Amino acid sequence: MITKEETRDAIIQIARNIFGKYGFQKTSMNQIANANRKGKSSLYYYFNSKEDVFKAVLEQETSMLRGEIMATIAEYDDPKDKLKAYVNIRMNGFEKLLNLYDAIKNEYLSHLQFIENARKSHDEAEINTIKSILDDGIERGFFAIPNSTAAAMAIVTAMKGLEYPFFVSQDSPDQVNTQIEALLNILFYGISVR
Repeated sequence: MITKEETRDAIIQIARNIFGKYGFQKTSMNQIANANRKGKSSLYYYFNSKEDVFKAVLEQETSMLRGEIMATIAEYDDPKDKLKAYVNIRMNGFEKLLNLYDAIKNEYLSHLQFIENARKSHDEAEINTIKSILDDGIERGFFAIPNSTAAAMAIVTAMKGLEYPFFVSQDSPDQVNTQIEALLNILFYGISVR
């Protein structure tokens, strides 16, 4: 017998695909219900509104990205390698999570409080993760950074600035990875000759 939680997860997964294809604005509860082979009213047993479904989709995608990042950086001991892995997974991971990316970037959605909360939570998690990598690197003599919080905020800001060009470019994955590597080289070695 399928549990309520399994049914809810199945709805979220199908809704994720629909939101990813049509966007939040153009997706309706009818589309989600039809794709799930359910009546629209039965969706309301699991979710209060389209916003509630979208929120669940965002939570799932955030959890997926976070899990992938944490699993990947755990494979490395060297803080430089952890930071490189973080940036690579983070920049390439968003490509697979269109709803999360849309929620973070789409100004139309900014009036929804749960979107603002998701944005803030995502930013805080990113800064905290990078800060912990930097603090480990400082403690172990890999990095010489006077303020790890400010450095983490600068790295997150740099990644945000590069998101849009990465997503709209027609570059191959190898070209994108070369651009990420260039960013990491500047991050680690700077641009000064002294």
